[in-house]
Amino acid sequence: MTGWIVLICLVVFGAALVFFIAPGRQSDAQRAPFLRRTFAHRGLYTADQRIPENSLPAFRAAVEAGYGVELDVQLTRDKQIVVFHDDTLLRACGVDARVDAFTYAELTERMRLFGTEETIPLFSQVLAALGGRVPAIVELKSGGDRFGLCERTLAMLRSYAGAFCIESFDPYIVRWFYKHAPDILRGQLSEQMRYSRSVLGLWRSFLMSRLFSNFAARAQFVAYRVGPKPWTVRLCERMGAMRVVWTARPTDCEAALERAYDAIIFEHYRPDSRY
Repeated sequence: MTGWIVLICLVVFGAALVFFIAPGRQSDAQRAPFLRRTFAHRGLYTADQRIPENSLPAFRAAVEAGYGVELDVQLTRDKQIVVFHDDTLLRACGVDARVDAFTYAELTERMRLFGTEETIPLFSQVLAALGGRVPAIVELKSGGDRFGLCERTLAMLRSYAGAFCIESFDPYIVRWFYKHAPDILRGQLSEQMRYSRSVLGLWRSFLMSRLFSNFAARAQFVAYRVGPKPWTVRLCERMGAMRVVWTARPTDCEAALERAYDAIIFEHYRPDSRY
């Protein structure tokens, strides 16, 4: 009897595990534009920020080199979509406040990126600079009006002539696209819990690093930080999730990453645009 109880418990545990981490299905057509491609992280920016990250020159440089691009979007106070990564403007612009504390006009009038003459670009300007020539991975930032960001980003992406997909650390954002735009390839960003524990706390960082939120979002690809992955993430990949890595740098073994991943997000070196 004890053996049967153990067997039943194992079956229940296995079924529950599959339910929580199983990826969403994706078609070959959804995957094809991103497979075996390299993506310039925040555009092809320079380490010294002379060509700033998430700037129009960085995206134009990526297009000229034939790379796909990864970029970040969030809303201003007047609901304009801008391309900017950080939660605050401090690192890039020297102002300790959130992007959504300002209108777009205030951002462009008062702030410059990393001491250059470049300003924070609108998402529409970046898409125009890409011109449909390269695939784009669009990360939606959490905080503020996240579902308003989803709606506005989706509307703008529908007019982009090239291939695109979306990703986010926020599973609620990924779920929004699962519910409202299932035709768009969607990905869950994640990382080892040591990086997120100070922000999310012990249990949330544990659950997110192991993809236990995937039952709600059914992400079709996993974009995981360079380094070791928990076995649950590897199991999700075995069940069909596309494998994306961020952010590859010159110190990482390029050949090993190409063997292990379906797409690579990189910065500060020049890999082949396809591999």
